Amino acid sequence: MFPVLIGTVVVAGIVGYVSERSGFTRNGYIPSIVICVGGAFLFYFVTIMFGIGFGSPGLNAIASSIGALIIVPTRYRK
Repeated sequence: MFPVLIGTVVVAGIVGYVSERSGFTRNGYIPSIVICVGGAFLFYFVTIMFGIGFGSPGLNAIASSIGALIIVPTRYRK
């Protein structure tokens, strides 16, 4: 369980960095990574508690990170 949690954080951090680098978001590197890691943590614990997910922990981390970036409003969005 602990290696899955660490892997979730790493994958979420990579997704946050890549989304900022590619221009998908304009939050800054640190805010994007924090948003992605927060979304991944939330979805990880929901998966543990209720069994909801896509099957693969890596796919769960990627989907939840992208979803968090889309849902969380930032000051740059209109």
